Amino acid sequence: MRQLPSKILIKGAGDLASGTAHRLWQAGFDVVMLELPQPLVVRRSVSFASAVYEGSVSIEGVEARCCQGIEEADRIDELLGKRIIPVFIDPEGKLVQIYQPDVLVDAILAKRNTGTSIGDAPLVIGLGPGFTAGKDVHAVIETQRGHDLGRVIYNGSAAPNTGVPGDIAGFALERVLRAPAAGVFTTQKKIGDLVGEGETVATVNDVPVKAAISGVLRGLLFPGLEVEPGAKIGDIDPRGKEIAVHTISDKARSVAGGVLEAILHLSYNR
Repeated sequence: MRQLPSKILIKGAGDLASGTAHRLWQAGFDVVMLELPQPLVVRRSVSFASAVYEGSVSIEGVEARCCQGIEEADRIDELLGKRIIPVFIDPEGKLVQIYQPDVLVDAILAKRNTGTSIGDAPLVIGLGPGFTAGKDVHAVIETQRGHDLGRVIYNGSAAPNTGVPGDIAGFALERVLRAPAAGVFTTQKKIGDLVGEGETVATVNDVPVKAAISGVLRGLLFPGLEVEPGAKIGDIDPRGKEIAVHTISDKARSVAGGVLEAILHLSYNR
């Protein structure tokens, strides 16, 4: 019987990356994650990236803790032994060479490849558009909502980025809150709050950000962050309180299942 990979490193710790990390962790894999010094994470209640701001965070019973940089690489075994996922502030991805993972998952979701190579690890997996299986990664996971969400692609690429959020209850672009100007993001709202159409949800340099639809706030940036015009600062779900905003989404679980399948398939069939 072939031995399964034991060391998995995930670039990015947003909601899809975190859903992936959670499923792999629950399946028995050791997971280490990388993030930016100030990640603009919107769905922070279900993102291990929140550990960068809060020190530690728990999602559905799985804890993650922030490590300030690669100089703390010697803490990996200690944290994993305590059943804690290390989240490293490592914008350049230097830990890839230091840790030498068996599997590298690029879950940055930049819609383009920001530097991941098929030679970075024995198994390299990319989430969403920007990667080509067989060229810069071994497998690509489809992240576009629809029939193929979570499908594993072993030859070719994911669907191209449309720039339009997935349709939920008949709303797409209207769901997303964007910065109207450059400046500091502030809000008195919390994830899980109900908002009405036209209500001021936040401000950026005192310029109000108003809800285009009514619903529940599914995501919001951490207050005090500097944002650029047009940056995504929040997310409204029109389905309202029926949505569990503090648990992993259906989309993240589907993508995570694709990553798990890819790891097992490639491990047993290469």
